[in-house]
Amino acid sequence: MDKRFSWGRMGRRRRLRRVARDVFGWPDLRPGQGEAMEHLLQGRDVLLVMPTGGGKSAVYQVPAQLLPGPTVVISPLIALQRDQMAALADRDAGGAVMVNSAQSGGASEDAMDQIRAGGAEYLFLSPEQLAKPSVVERLAAARPSLIAVDEAHCVSSWGHDFRPDYQRLGRVIEQLGHPPVIALTATASPPVREDILTSLGLHDARQLVRGFDRPNLSLEVRRFHEDADKRKALVEDAAGREGLGLVYVATRRDAETYGWDLAATGLRAAAYHAGMKAADRHRVHEAFQNDELDVVVATSAFGMGIDKPDVRYVLHAAPPESPESYYQEIGRAGRDGKPAAAVLFYRSQDLGLRRFFAAGKPDEEKLLQTATLLHSHGGSVPASEMRSTLSVGASKLTSLVNLLEQAGAVETTGRGELRYAEEGPPPEEAVARATKLDENRRRVDDSRIDMMRAYAETTDCRRRFLLEYLGEPYQGPCGNCDACETGTTTTPARADEAPAQPDDDAPFPLHSEVQHAAWGTGTVMRLEPDRITVLFEEAGYRTLSLEAIQRDEDLLTLRSDAPSTDSRPSGRRGRTRTRKSRTSRDKATAASKNSPTGVS
Repeated sequence: MDKRFSWGRMGRRRRLRRVARDVFGWPDLRPGQGEAMEHLLQGRDVLLVMPTGGGKSAVYQVPAQLLPGPTVVISPLIALQRDQMAALADRDAGGAVMVNSAQSGGASEDAMDQIRAGGAEYLFLSPEQLAKPSVVERLAAARPSLIAVDEAHCVSSWGHDFRPDYQRLGRVIEQLGHPPVIALTATASPPVREDILTSLGLHDARQLVRGFDRPNLSLEVRRFHEDADKRKALVEDAAGREGLGLVYVATRRDAETYGWDLAATGLRAAAYHAGMKAADRHRVHEAFQNDELDVVVATSAFGMGIDKPDVRYVLHAAPPESPESYYQEIGRAGRDGKPAAAVLFYRSQDLGLRRFFAAGKPDEEKLLQTATLLHSHGGSVPASEMRSTLSVGASKLTSLVNLLEQAGAVETTGRGELRYAEEGPPPEEAVARATKLDENRRRVDDSRIDMMRAYAETTDCRRRFLLEYLGEPYQGPCGNCDACETGTTTTPARADEAPAQPDDDAPFPLHSEVQHAAWGTGTVMRLEPDRITVLFEEAGYRTLSLEAIQRDEDLLTLRSDAPSTDSRPSGRRGRTRTRKSRTSRDKATAASKNSPTGVS
């Protein structure tokens, strides 16, 4: 029997604690760490959502020492891979190597040879490297015993059209024999968690959600009408703060201009974005790590996975695309547990830019060409041949194939070749399915932008808003956000003053499953005195007026066939629909059309 299954529970715990102490110097395991490690030793997949600084990397590093075979760590950024390798360098943990586009072909070959020969325990690489059949074949021959997907929220939030190779990791995991897999993230709302499980093919994974609250972070939103006023206020705010800070912006141009403006105040400021040369990005990263900068102005990627404990503030010059992205980014402040500030400088017009970024549609003509060519060929076609025939790049082809795979029309072989599925629909129907799937995804993405607006404009406790959005009940008030400090919050001050809505006896309890006449099945995510917010499977987040619901009893009903709720809803449970009358559907649709903010 494989030794990962042969230990009893106490034996697993003793071995894990011994390795943590003797190899890594950790005298104790934190809450959640030991439980996740035990599941991995038993051969189970795990989705671990743990706050930044909670020790997520330890959860794969420790059991890797006890499992036969190398550990594959899939990480989105080269800088992040380097940081993780550096943390292992001083440990007697078996060694670590990288394979990425920034190193020579010879260095990558040497890394793969070390993994194959047992000369290194950990291999760090990006999803793009795993898109190469030769890399996957060599890894499969090495028989990895554990796969860690770091920053796993990228599987969902970056989607098929930005980092499309993230969408293919589930297939790669199967090609590697599907050893135990751990997906790691600091922030994931219920639909993102569901996307991670589905995309990675983790069918019976243990979900461990260890809380999102960061009480040392103060939350504030400052509202503006004019862009010039907002820019001036942000620069003055940063110039007046002590300690290291991050400023997040929406565009590369803003990264440069804010960087110049902050430098003009005397701050040691630098910009960071994907349009810079790799050497320049590395220079900024190193300066940030070595306390040679006061502030970095960056687009979203900077700071991911970097364990810099003493960042004292995170300012946003524009709202990101969703509350989960916002919480991920502000979570890079105050990792040492000391007070830190998160301030959003908000103009409602800035959300238009986010909608523009999210508004792109799939190329239906290319989708049909791809499906028709593969259907008529009847066999496997190399991806390189398809790229040449369609005149598209590798990333574009991967996006097209991802959608057609989700529509059940196209398959990818173990050698990375493409073929039409035996039971696949006709090409025209496949394109219609793929387009519908993409429309649903974009509808959900658009609803997340609406929720970002709701956060910025709420007068209630901001911490409660964010935590409930992420699926974590919070009574509040927190006392450490601008709404609580100014007294505008409607959140009760004591638990015994809690309003009736959160109780199980309320018409729509928190995390209960409901059925909407037009939007179908959903999960109640937030309760307010006059409205509720529901996460619908296909329509995304929608805020519903309790008065409207009371006027039409058929508009929203509790799901009688739904399983009992718990504190960590999946957001996708129980797909059985309840049939409603056409009159009710028409009312609901009309209400939604007359309510641009999503409130009906």
